[in-house]
Amino acid sequence: MAATDSETQRDGLHEQPIGELLKQLATETTTLVRQELELAKAEMREKGKQAGPGVGLIGAAGGVALLAAGALTAFLILALDGVMPNWLAALLVALAYGVAAGVLYSRGKEKVDDVGSPAPRQTIETVKEDVQWAKHPTTSVKR
Repeated sequence: MAATDSETQRDGLHEQPIGELLKQLATETTTLVRQELELAKAEMREKGKQAGPGVGLIGAAGGVALLAAGALTAFLILALDGVMPNWLAALLVALAYGVAAGVLYSRGKEKVDDVGSPAPRQTIETVKEDVQWAKHPTTSVKR
C-alpha cells in the first residue's frame, strides 16, 4: 500500500507545473529551516539549564580565590614584619581558602564537562540528514 501511495504522489508531482513545484519546494524549505532553528533553540536552552550550576560553582571558586589572595597578601605583610607570629595564622587562612577554591572549581568543571559541547548536536545531525536527502531525494535517510 505504501508503494502505491508513493507512486501516486510521484505521478501527481509529474503532472504539476514547474511553478507550482518550485512554490511547494520554497514553502517546504522554509518550514524545514524554521523547524531546525526551533530545534537548535530548544537544545541550547536545555544545555544552558544543565551547565548553569557548574558555571555558578566556578564563579564561587573565583570569589573564594579572591579571598585567598587577600589572605595571602595579609600573610606577606605580616611575614615581613618578622617578629609576630600572626603570619602563621594568615598563611593557614590563605591555604584554607585556596583548598576551598580548588574544590569548588573542580566540582564546577565536572558539572560543565558533563553537559558536553554547547553545540546543538541533534540539530547538526538532522541538518546533515536533510543535506543528504536534498542530494538524493529519491532515497530516504534513516533517522
